Amino acid sequence: MYKLFSIGAFMLSLLISCNNAQSPHTEHNHDDHSACTEEHGHDHEHDGHDHEDAHTHGYETKSTAGNHSDEIIFTPQQAEKAELEYYTVEPVTFHEVITTSGQILPAQGDEITIAATVSGVISFGNVQLSEGKNVNKGENLFYISSKNVAEGDYLARTKAAYEQALAAYERSQSLVKEMIISQKEFEQSKFNYETARTAYEAVSKNSSSRGTGVLSPLSGYVKSVLVKEGDYVTVGQPVAVVSQNQRLVLQAEVSQRYYNALRKIITANFETPYDNKVYPLDSLRGKLLSFGKSTGDGSFYLPVSFEFDNKGSVVPGSFVSVYLISSPLENVFAIPVSALTEEQGTYFVYVRLDEEGYQKREVQLGAGDGERVQILSGLKNGETIVSKGAYQVRLASVSSVIPEGHTHNH
Repeated sequence: MYKLFSIGAFMLSLLISCNNAQSPHTEHNHDDHSACTEEHGHDHEHDGHDHEDAHTHGYETKSTAGNHSDEIIFTPQQAEKAELEYYTVEPVTFHEVITTSGQILPAQGDEITIAATVSGVISFGNVQLSEGKNVNKGENLFYISSKNVAEGDYLARTKAAYEQALAAYERSQSLVKEMIISQKEFEQSKFNYETARTAYEAVSKNSSSRGTGVLSPLSGYVKSVLVKEGDYVTVGQPVAVVSQNQRLVLQAEVSQRYYNALRKIITANFETPYDNKVYPLDSLRGKLLSFGKSTGDGSFYLPVSFEFDNKGSVVPGSFVSVYLISSPLENVFAIPVSALTEEQGTYFVYVRLDEEGYQKREVQLGAGDGERVQILSGLKNGETIVSKGAYQVRLASVSSVIPEGHTHNH
């Protein structure tokens, strides 16, 4: 009995000790607290709760709240380095455009074909002649020699014929005075002399030890060389083409379905394949020459021709992209072609939101003249877009690097 009473008193004492330990106003030691915990099987880390979580919970959400997920950050320093330029969207006057292809041709009178003046073996002049080389009027381009051919030296034969005709003419002058020969015979002798003299003078004035020279009749550049060193040529055979390259012709080939629109064409732009540069004919004193009323043999296209000054490096004979400009379109949006980026057939521009924020915007395109393109949808009046350097902004849009410490909230 005494033993049971002692156990009950011990348990009551222990229970009172535990209650005192849990009271915030009662001092206790950690040993008693541990014992109490151990007795009840309870731990402060129960339910998986951690005191550190209580202080950090919800921080990430707050830091990212309010951001535009489609906004591209491009700082003013980056923009200056990339040399960005901007264009403000507003209604302008544009034109209907027919896009086609064409060719650059030399204007009449600006191109001459040079022919061989004698028969013989041809050699080049003082320098190696090649296409595109500049030449001056009177410059010796070729020499033609016939010293080692079966017909003999042409210069020597021409000189002998001239001397023979001269002697016969001088003799006929005295004979006609004495009425030994008729006037008709004298006239024939005179004709033979004049013919031989002209032929000899034409050859002898350009002759040297290398042969008879072939001169350029004008200043310009060599468009094409039609012979090779050592070729045998005959009199009148074309050997080269020289062009002044001052006035050129743009000939566009237009589909028949645009026939009714040809009368409205006022000018054109063209783009060359070798420098990807757009040339407006208005800045080259261009003028419309004619447009075809019918197609050519075996062709389904109508020719439209313009003439213009070659102030740049336009190469005659090259094929180009042509933008025929016709009726005006009022109050439309048109932006520089350089503002566009293309992804799998879809076109985008980059709209400037503020000093360092940009937005990628899809746009629907209309007609383009090589320099500007009509925007059918995707932009609003007054918006500012990147007109130069759009590719750099595009690279920034796919980059995972965000400027440190920047949270661009709106």
